[in-house]
Amino acid sequence: MLRGSTVGLRARHEEDIPILRAELYDDVVYSSLVDSDPWRPVPAGSKDPRLTVDHRDDGSVRFSVVELAGGTLVGTATLWGIDTHNRLAHLGLGLLPAARGQGYGTDVVAVLCHYGFVVRGLRRLQIETLAGNAAMLRAAERNGFVREGVLRSSAWVMGEFVDEVLLGLLAEEWQQASKSSSG
Repeated sequence: MLRGSTVGLRARHEEDIPILRAELYDDVVYSSLVDSDPWRPVPAGSKDPRLTVDHRDDGSVRFSVVELAGGTLVGTATLWGIDTHNRLAHLGLGLLPAARGQGYGTDVVAVLCHYGFVVRGLRRLQIETLAGNAAMLRAAERNGFVREGVLRSSAWVMGEFVDEVLLGLLAEEWQQASKSSSG
């Protein structure tokens, strides 16, 4: 398990899947806000690609997020679009409704940065999020991500096109910020 201050990122367990499906992916509005694909119902018991883990897929790593204090499942985290040639990847997360607003998102982003830069040896991490997603923007910027641009009207969300914000973080920026905060 990868550990942050308040959360841990661990392998997805079979018992996580029904909780994540019910609290994240069966919610049409939430799913529409965080997923670039249109929402569709996925029958219970089927292999939902957003939740199952294929260890042969080198392009993404999916974690379950647990609270360190009690081991309670609080969400999901993903490093995706991993490009080993250019040494970059994207990151994303989803927190269960009861876990939102408690600072877990900032810690999840920090742990994903550690995984991407230290464990995987990547050079760049990137986040694309809706312009109205204040929690993700805050979590990214607290971890040193820089706003690099706005993708105007690039996401179709619940009947309208909305802007996305593109944020990036380079390994040397992350290392410098890590040294500053620990020293």
